[in-house]
Amino acid sequence: MTSRQERSRPSRPRGHENVATVLVDPLILDDFELDLMAHDFRVWEVQSVATFPDPARLAFQIRRTLIDYSRGEWSVAADWTVCWITFGESWLDGEEPIPWPAHAALWDKLGSYGDRLRYNVGLGGVPRLSVPHEDE
Repeated sequence: MTSRQERSRPSRPRGHENVATVLVDPLILDDFELDLMAHDFRVWEVQSVATFPDPARLAFQIRRTLIDYSRGEWSVAADWTVCWITFGESWLDGEEPIPWPAHAALWDKLGSYGDRLRYNVGLGGVPRLSVPHEDE
């Protein structure tokens, strides 16, 4: 492939991770995480993500922005946990975009939690998040 063809080929930024941003009622957080893991979705508490220098501040800013954007409709979530949801390996196909069935499965799963979550349908992007592995 020539460099001109490489430049015109669409691609995700190196190290990009697609995420759904969700406010989660802390009373269900543990069960929510286990449920999503069973469907090969990963739940990342933003306040604990080591990718950013001040994740607690980032979580506060995201929560505040989401509540402000909702014009106060989500004020009940003022103390909820900000999470990013990513797609596990079974949903991915190398560097190909995430397939629509994966999107649908995620939104259906989130929808099943009713008023215990707040989120906007759509994905954002963050630097790639690393999954910890146990040393062998």
